[in-house]
Amino acid sequence: MFQLTALHGRRCSSAVAYLNPARPRSNLTILTRSCVEKLLLNGKRVVGVQTNKGTLSAAKEVVLSAGAIGSPQLLMVSGIGCANELQAHNIKVVHDLVGVGRNLQDHLQARPVYKCRSSTINTEINSWFKKAIIGLEYLVKRTGPMTMAVSLGTAFFKAHLSPNRPDIQFHIQPFSADAPADGPHKFDAFTASVLQMRPQSRGHISLVSARFAVQPELHPNYLATRLDQDTIVAGIKVARTVVQQQPLQSLIVAEHEPGPSVPPDDDAAILAWVRNTATTIYHPTGTCKMGVDEESVVNPRLRVHGVEGVRVADASIMPSIVSGNTNAPAIMIGKKAAAMILEDAQA
Repeated sequence: MFQLTALHGRRCSSAVAYLNPARPRSNLTILTRSCVEKLLLNGKRVVGVQTNKGTLSAAKEVVLSAGAIGSPQLLMVSGIGCANELQAHNIKVVHDLVGVGRNLQDHLQARPVYKCRSSTINTEINSWFKKAIIGLEYLVKRTGPMTMAVSLGTAFFKAHLSPNRPDIQFHIQPFSADAPADGPHKFDAFTASVLQMRPQSRGHISLVSARFAVQPELHPNYLATRLDQDTIVAGIKVARTVVQQQPLQSLIVAEHEPGPSVPPDDDAAILAWVRNTATTIYHPTGTCKMGVDEESVVNPRLRVHGVEGVRVADASIMPSIVSGNTNAPAIMIGKKAAAMILEDAQA
């Protein structure tokens, strides 16, 4: 069963867990509905940030925690990144750092879907009566579907070429959808989600504009290597085998996706289906890689190479993506960064 960042039947975000208890501190100011647009530099030292509400000065340093997309984009629009790309957008190059926005890694989610006889979230939330019951249960007991995560349980297994450790994470989700934004299917079904835990493929983020408000282009480069292709195909085959075991098998009416047009032994057809239907599971990492090589962005103390007064503390600093969900590791990075800042202040 998954461990969840939840409290009293509600999702417990890092803001709830860490920021809210710190609100009374006299040395803390929280600005809401504010967006950092650019780092302010004096030479190669960051001295503050430009926001949509004005400028903020930094007495010692700035810590970027804008995530694996926002942090590298902020560095780039501020003149820290690959010189050729910055110059293409008429951004003054403050420091040529080629690794900014590179090394993008993510977990690609393939989603076999099975129509079933039992009731699932799909139809329960399509009924106003059932939604009312679900809402009432939540209000009275803090239990029921409104308190659960997308995936209730997971398995880690070896599907392909890794002899010593698992290479696939497998989830059972009591709903299904062609795309999450479109809402669930109109029929009862569950999803047998499959993702490769340690992909070899590396993508990148590229600027569209010198303005932070303009979202960058994401090039995840999924399934670029043969290992990644073979591993996800092997994972789909294992998932198809798992759902044919009892008690799941007796609940299944039909395989909706990939369906009969994708035979279980046709690797090419399975891979084509994955390419056409798989999606991110929201684990982007690696775009401000920690290390000491020429493609790294931050050093082991999370300071940006070649620039003073700025650190990065979020999932972007992971040299390699973790073998599982990224929320808890991102919180750990924040706690470790806080400890290092205190250590450096006392040194």
